[in-house]
Amino acid sequence: MTTFYTLFKTELKLSFRGMDMFIFAICMPVIAMVILGIVYGTDPAYPGADYTFIEQSFGAVSTIAIAAGGVMGLPLVISDYRDKKILKRLQVTPTSPTLLLAVQFLVYAFYALTSLGLVFLTGYLFFGLRLEGSLILFLGAYALVLLSLFSIGLLVGGVSPNIKIASVLASLLYFPMLLFSGATLPYEIMPSAMQSVSEIMPLTQGIKLLKAISLGYPVENVWFALTSLIALAVLSVSYFKWE
Repeated sequence: MTTFYTLFKTELKLSFRGMDMFIFAICMPVIAMVILGIVYGTDPAYPGADYTFIEQSFGAVSTIAIAAGGVMGLPLVISDYRDKKILKRLQVTPTSPTLLLAVQFLVYAFYALTSLGLVFLTGYLFFGLRLEGSLILFLGAYALVLLSLFSIGLLVGGVSPNIKIASVLASLLYFPMLLFSGATLPYEIMPSAMQSVSEIMPLTQGIKLLKAISLGYPVENVWFALTSLIALAVLSVSYFKWE
């Protein structure tokens, strides 16, 4: 436990020094919530809706930090450690590479959960945000989306020969996902053609799941999203390579 804590503290400090995660995982989601609140205020999500635009957008905005950590941060760190043979060297030490990967998961989960709390507080304090559904179900679904997106990062970092390739692959996944999954531009106001493209993105399925639960919709309506996220996590982990 002492080794795990020491590694976590060290990796978190290294991450903070880079500032990338602070900007993209902490600041960006809060700014997105503020902008949506200023533009749409507490207007109904659509004419006659019994929930506001902010309440509809909360589940989507809360995933920005997950995407930043899972699809950008995690694969770059893993590929860098693989390229420098750090993971291979750890296999012959008391500190296993599995422990290091667990620490990396926890570091980026810390960013995601911190962002989730800040986004909710921003919406609650300034724009009247309320969580209509079950908090326990929402947190469980959030953890599932986190694990699924982090699995993508694990896959990209695990198969990329170096950090440059990982950076290109991560960018090709992250930016389209950020723009077209509904995390920033609301899915409901997209043209139908753009919605069709958005459907193939795993983050879109995660956002649908979180929206349904946060608005108190029956979970049965989002079984496809749930199944897709679980399958993605299993597939990604199975293709990971240590070296």
